[in-house]
Amino acid sequence: MPRDGGRLYGPDVIDDDGYFGENIAADYDDSAADMFRPGVVDPAVDLLADLAGDGPALELGIGTGRIALPLSGRGVPVHGIDLSRAMVERLRAKPGGEAIDVTIGDFATTRVAGEFSLAYLVFNTIANLTTQDAQVDCFRNAAAHLRPGGCFVVEVGVPDLRRLPPGQNAVPFHISDTRWAFDTYDVATQAMSSNYVTITDGRAEHWSIPFRYVWPAELDLMARLAGLRLRDRWEDWTREPFTSESGKHVSVWEKPADRPAD
Repeated sequence: MPRDGGRLYGPDVIDDDGYFGENIAADYDDSAADMFRPGVVDPAVDLLADLAGDGPALELGIGTGRIALPLSGRGVPVHGIDLSRAMVERLRAKPGGEAIDVTIGDFATTRVAGEFSLAYLVFNTIANLTTQDAQVDCFRNAAAHLRPGGCFVVEVGVPDLRRLPPGQNAVPFHISDTRWAFDTYDVATQAMSSNYVTITDGRAEHWSIPFRYVWPAELDLMARLAGLRLRDRWEDWTREPFTSESGKHVSVWEKPADRPAD
């Protein structure tokens, strides 16, 4: 369940930027090239621009600007929050990056000035918050930034636990002669990790990053605790119906128009 791209990293690269320091940011966009394809980005930007309307948007975990830059290019003022200075430096170096204000901090708790018509978290980034308390804080933080009638959008995978037979806690998602990749799950705590093993010149190197998987109904309860209510849930950005076979969802919670700003 990688954050916004697909690269997963081990404890040896953790610094003040979390798992996304300079050595990761340097080739992050190349490693996530599939996620930058127009067929992936455009439907997300279309939906987010529609929800933002004539108001500004707040991206939690803005990274190198995969979504923020084209959304800004559509005329939506975007402010971002991200822990990684190295990732944000890549954003600011891109055309249009100077038009996007970014605050460095933990997106679960960092506050910025102003009210927003839209706050959003894309491609599993909610799962980078590895405790339920942190995820609840994130919903409260998003709600506090929204104007009445504003929306909070989360794109996240549905836990793939149906692939786990009794007694097994790992699900492979890539196997080749030089690379193995698998997710591990603890169904008692909802802790999980994504893991890569890469073989180079007969030597194995292992990378891992922790996540906390979360169910749609649990997210709905977090939203209610934050004063938000579910407005829509789709399978993807093209608004296909969400079903029991969907591997992910794009969910929209709304701050009631009669609720005063925090």
